[in-house]
Amino acid sequence: MLLSGYRKDIFRSKCHAEHESLHCFAHLNENIAEVLPYLNAELDADSYIKTPPSLTLKWHGKLVTIHANKIAVNALADEDEADRLLNLLVTEINDAWERRGEIEPRFESKARPRVIDVLKLLPKTNCRECGQPTCMVFASLVVQGAKASKDCSPLDGAGKRALEEYLSGFTFDT
Repeated sequence: MLLSGYRKDIFRSKCHAEHESLHCFAHLNENIAEVLPYLNAELDADSYIKTPPSLTLKWHGKLVTIHANKIAVNALADEDEADRLLNLLVTEINDAWERRGEIEPRFESKARPRVIDVLKLLPKTNCRECGQPTCMVFASLVVQGAKASKDCSPLDGAGKRALEEYLSGFTFDT
């Protein structure tokens, strides 16, 4: 077992005091920097940073950032939800640590499509048929997984295939 426990701080956003949700910091009893590349591979994190070590992911509908000595979780309904998610994370951390010999660590963030590359594949007519004001806005929604080639009417068959081929190299959260 790598992580024995944590001390939890629950708080409301000072910037947006009107928001009902809670946020949580779990101050870890141990430094877990060594397990982060294994967690990155196992949990398919959205972002991995080597120095200082951290990873960020969408997990159980929450944005979670795991640092060497701290875990941050946003938009919690209540303290019970914080406890449930933190306990699940402790289990994931300890499980990844125990199985680290079986896991190929990942020391990089997962690949993401780039807005400029999507834009290059679009007709750039700014026709608004997709419901967006510009092709640039449409491209930014494509890289988020919110729009697809079928949503661009002016894009011809070859263009749709080219965009789909480009996007096939990436995974999108749904």
